Amino acid sequence: MAAHSRQEAAPGVTIAFARFVLCGGGVGLASSFAVAALASWIPWVLANALVTAVSTLIATELHARFTFGAGGRATWRQHAQSAGSAAAAYAATCVAMLALHQWVAAPGAVLEQAVYLSAGALAGVARFAVLRLVVFARNHHSQAATATAAAARTARPVHATVARAAAPAGPAMLCRTA
Repeated sequence: MAAHSRQEAAPGVTIAFARFVLCGGGVGLASSFAVAALASWIPWVLANALVTAVSTLIATELHARFTFGAGGRATWRQHAQSAGSAAAAYAATCVAMLALHQWVAAPGAVLEQAVYLSAGALAGVARFAVLRLVVFARNHHSQAATATAAAARTARPVHATVARAAAPAGPAMLCRTA
């Protein structure tokens, strides 16, 4: 019953966004360092893809448990939907880094980190909206079913009274009324 109560107590948008920034931002910051470290051994695009995949799994679990108050572990559906929004974020960071390298011949590590984190932050705001409105949205059908079930448990029985005719009408009475 405690998990069910936690699920119904979804945080407001401000609290959810603060938690999203804390969880997603923390994972994003760690990811930026992981991408930089991996990119020294493998191509940057591959490093970004690997880190994005791992960080998305971690962040989705954090968002399910903490950010959006879903009340437990993320489902496979939520992971798949979150992966879709992460793919868009991955594309945004790749485009930003590609643009940086087109405009600046040899950007330093600090500039690369700033561009990567800025693109990640912008993509993160869009991800927040997708995660809140789609991935971890409250199921309106289940809420309606819960409300209906609660109403059924507390409803009082209805006692109906049926009026009876005093005496059956005879043939003479039926003919007069016709």
